[in-house]
Amino acid sequence: MNVEDLEWFVALAETPHMTQAAERLNTTQPTLSRSLARLEHEVGAPLFDRVNRRLRLNPSGEVLLRHTRRCLLELRAATEHIRALRDPEHGTVRLGFLHSVATWLAPELIRGFRARAPQVQFALTQAATYELEALVADGIVDLAVTGPRPADEDLAWHTIHTEQLCLVVPRDHRLADRGRVGIAEAAGEPFVMLGPDFGLRRLTDDLLARAGVEPETAFESAEIATMESLAAAGLGVTVVPRPRPHRADPNAVYLPLTDDAAHRVLGLVWRADQPESPVVRRFRAFVVAEEWTAL
Repeated sequence: MNVEDLEWFVALAETPHMTQAAERLNTTQPTLSRSLARLEHEVGAPLFDRVNRRLRLNPSGEVLLRHTRRCLLELRAATEHIRALRDPEHGTVRLGFLHSVATWLAPELIRGFRARAPQVQFALTQAATYELEALVADGIVDLAVTGPRPADEDLAWHTIHTEQLCLVVPRDHRLADRGRVGIAEAAGEPFVMLGPDFGLRRLTDDLLARAGVEPETAFESAEIATMESLAAAGLGVTVVPRPRPHRADPNAVYLPLTDDAAHRVLGLVWRADQPESPVVRRFRAFVVAEEWTAL
């Protein structure tokens, strides 16, 4: 069904004289008549009654008019929405990020960018590493702040930040008075872990394997804060990124790990072959250029 035919149908309904409607639409009466005939053929019913050389909507025409007006409004709204998406000053960035960066890195990136482009909107999604990779791969989010680097070759990556990993123990633990430790010194301790699909869990497993430690998993959790609380309560030790100021559990001791692999790399992930809107491209360039760190 032709959009122009629908627009002309609405004009006819509002201007029941064919000649006046044609003048309003800057077209000829025969052209307008052919448009109406096409539309009536499409819907399979006459839309007007001809009364004294005037057009009067019949019941079928009234039904189509209601739906057509809504349809045209939706099309105009969609066009305006798409235009906004294509505008680097007013579009929307669909950004995913890890729960563990929700209180510092993600807000810093957004704040820095909004200082330069205050009209840009953000649609935010918090999820685990494996979930964020799938969301980016499926085109559900444009970009994600995650770590470690994904193995999927279709996902592009830019490093943003590197975090020191720490062993978390309760304050009365045998290692609590040590300034730094190697992960091997936690051999024989029960461990509090994230689930096996989480990026930090993969890093921890690799760290332990390099040190020849086969850990006993006492608890599995989906939140780093829960792991810290369980470790602080003496229910096991755990490995987490060094906490931000004022974010550490007061009942726990965070011991930086001396192992070479004891760090988590955070980065920006996007789908390399996915067309980007101007606003997404602008935000990605802002992050990659590290402009946010200077603000």
